[in-house]
Amino acid sequence: MFDDWPTASTELVANRLRPHRTIWRTRHEGTKVSAGDRGSLGRDHPRGGGRRRTSRTSFAALTNADEVVRWWGSHTGSWTADLRTGGEWKAQGPGANGTTFSVGEVYLVVDPPRRLVQTWRADWDEGPDTTVTYDLAATDSGTRLTVRHEGFAGRAESCRMHSQGWEAVLGCLSRHLAPSPPSADGGETFYLCRLLPPRESFAYDMTPEEASVMQEHVAYWTSHLQAGNAIVFGPVADPNGPWGLGVVRAKDSEQIRALEENDPAIRSGKGFRYEVLPMLRAVTAA
Repeated sequence: MFDDWPTASTELVANRLRPHRTIWRTRHEGTKVSAGDRGSLGRDHPRGGGRRRTSRTSFAALTNADEVVRWWGSHTGSWTADLRTGGEWKAQGPGANGTTFSVGEVYLVVDPPRRLVQTWRADWDEGPDTTVTYDLAATDSGTRLTVRHEGFAGRAESCRMHSQGWEAVLGCLSRHLAPSPPSADGGETFYLCRLLPPRESFAYDMTPEEASVMQEHVAYWTSHLQAGNAIVFGPVADPNGPWGLGVVRAKDSEQIRALEENDPAIRSGKGFRYEVLPMLRAVTAA
C-alpha cells in the first residue's frame, strides 16, 4: 500500500559506512520512486547512555541555524527559527537556476530529541501548505532519521519534485554528520570534491558574470594547489554536462567545509554546490 506522501529513512552511523536504501512512495501514480542506495554516516557512536546525546546531535543539526547553513550551506544562505510550538522558521538561498528561493512556515511539534513537525510553504510551489515530520530514533549504532512530507494529494509532479529534493538534502546531512575517516598514518585524509554547476549546459552558455566567478574560482583553487593542499583540479568532460573535480588533503572535515564555503563559486550564490567524499586510501608519488 502506498502512502500519499514522500517518505524516506536514513540511518546515521558513526565510524563505518552503512548502506541504506531510501524509498520514496507516492499514491498518485501507484509506483515507487527509488532514490537508490546511499551510505549514511553519523557523528556520535552511542555507548551505554550515549544514545540520547546522539539523537540530540542529530536534532540540533535540523534546528540550529549555525548547523543548518553549514550542511545545507550551498543551497541555504540564511536560516531563522523560533524553536517552539507555533514559532516561525524560514530559509532563503540560491536555487539551482540561480534565482533566490524562500521556504518556511511554523512549527507544530517541537519534541527534542525525538520529533519535529513543521508546516512547509515554498515560493516555488503554488499548492497549499504541506507538512514535514522528522522522527529520530536511537539505534545501537547511531540515530535513524525518518522524514515524511505530507499534503500532496492530487499533485503528483510536486510530490515527485520534493522527493528528489529530499534525496539531495539527506545526502548533505549525512555528509555533515560524517566523521573524518582515519588515515593510514593517523595524519591527513584525501577528499574528492565535485563542484556541480547551476545547470548541465553551464560550461557552454555561462554569462559574462558567471565567467568572472569561474575565474575567481580557478584562482582560489590555484592558491590551494600552490600551498600543497590541492593535488589536482579541473573540469571533467561528463557527457551529461561538465563539472569540476578537485582532490585535496585535509586534517578533518571541518577544513573541507571551510574550503567549500570560501570558494567564490559557492559565495557567489549562483546555484553551485559541492559533493565531497573522503577517500578510503590514496596512493601518491613519494
